[in-house]
Amino acid sequence: MAAQMYYADDADRAFVEDRKVAVLGYGSQGHAHALNLKDSGVDVRVGLREGSPSAAKAREEGLRVLGMSEASEESDIVMLLLPDTLQPDVYEEHVAPNQKDGEALMFAHGFNIRFRSIVPPQGIDVMMVAPKGPGHLLRRTFVEGGGVPCLIAVEQDATGNAREIALAYSDAIGGTQAGVIETTFAEECETDLFGEQVVLCGGLTSITQAAFEILVEAGYAPEVAYFECLHELKLIVDLMYEEGIAGMRYSISDTAEYGDLTRGPRLVDEHVKATMKQILAEVQDGTFASEWIAESRGGRERFLALAEAGRHHPIEQVGEMLRARMPWISAGKTSVQEASGGQV
Repeated sequence: MAAQMYYADDADRAFVEDRKVAVLGYGSQGHAHALNLKDSGVDVRVGLREGSPSAAKAREEGLRVLGMSEASEESDIVMLLLPDTLQPDVYEEHVAPNQKDGEALMFAHGFNIRFRSIVPPQGIDVMMVAPKGPGHLLRRTFVEGGGVPCLIAVEQDATGNAREIALAYSDAIGGTQAGVIETTFAEECETDLFGEQVVLCGGLTSITQAAFEILVEAGYAPEVAYFECLHELKLIVDLMYEEGIAGMRYSISDTAEYGDLTRGPRLVDEHVKATMKQILAEVQDGTFASEWIAESRGGRERFLALAEAGRHHPIEQVGEMLRARMPWISAGKTSVQEASGGQV
């Protein structure tokens, strides 16, 4: 059954305009939520840890900055926009002692509710508003008068108004301009993790690096391999984004389309699909969540080593050199790092 889409006419902004909102964290999502809420007339404050380097940036943007406990105590709605692995400790120390019955706890990702790292009391509303795009895009489209699609979910409806509050919040950050879909914490979390791991991040980066390595090992110039395996990805992804896979195939050459149709299934065969199913099972049964939580609590040694190795992959060195010769790629754009500020 097709999901119902909600738009601005379906949202009653009063459900959030009459409340005080605390956004905990000022990273990629945090800065966008806080600024969009402020510009929509919502009484918002940012909660940060003492000494956070993000505090000055938030104040420069005209936001009120408080400690996490103080922000939580004076607010009716607390939105947790910190990294997943930091949220449980922040919740226990700063949020739980300061929330009262009838208030609301919100998330932009279902991770900690789905895997029960956070278990809120029965007397509060628990909702999710998850923009389907990075924070800098959420902010930019809002400033331009648009928005990015959002998912909303209600895990706990203590007041009877949880869904309306989530929809109003989505409206205030611009989500209803693009459309809002209602889901569940479990569905959002499991599909999000799976999509990141097998397509959007893990699958895409691994296949790109492998293809680059194969061409270079076969004797082709690294610069040519970079263009063929990474640079031109944007063209194809933009076509798919705008017109779907069929539209992309219509736009490319017959030779490229034939290669797509005949070689793609050889690459992503039943063996690859079986691996994808195993990865999905590890998401669903909590294996991935337990592994990631343990990795974070143990100092992230493996994570940091893998990330460092990725930054030193030859494709990064070649890409940095080539992009320096193509200044038009980033001309007039704010980098993701500059746009998002810090985290907490």
